[in-house]
Amino acid sequence: MKTGSKSLQTAQWCQYLLDSYAYRLGHELIVRDGPIIEQAEYLFNSPFVVASHGIQDDPILNYGNQAALDLWEMSWDEFTQTPSRITAEPVNREARAHMLAQAKSQGYISDYRGVRISRTKRRFMVDQAIIWNICNPDGALLGQGATFSTWTYLES
Repeated sequence: MKTGSKSLQTAQWCQYLLDSYAYRLGHELIVRDGPIIEQAEYLFNSPFVVASHGIQDDPILNYGNQAALDLWEMSWDEFTQTPSRITAEPVNREARAHMLAQAKSQGYISDYRGVRISRTKRRFMVDQAIIWNICNPDGALLGQGATFSTWTYLES
């Protein structure tokens, strides 16, 4: 996770992400003991993937825990400057956009399966992913999050 001046901003984003997940799914994504900085560190070091993007017209990834950074083969700075659509091959982007729209209208989906691609073009199948809307306490949409613990690397 980014350290220094961005750490409090990232910790606050993690709170929105975690609060929205708990609201939508009815249970916590992680154990939420301690200060928000400790919760953010726990989330960042969790063994499952967690990633999110904002609500721009072409959403930019704004969070990835270490598992996400490793899977997509990117540094924090690379990841958080990447348009979210780049995580899917062009041939799979229409299906990805449909899934994101479905999650946006329903609040979440819990059974997403799709092919993704890393920075070095390594392809992998994501299975049983949960995609949810991230909102602030007033209910304003801030972005979408994704989490999954199951993926399989595919032949090139």
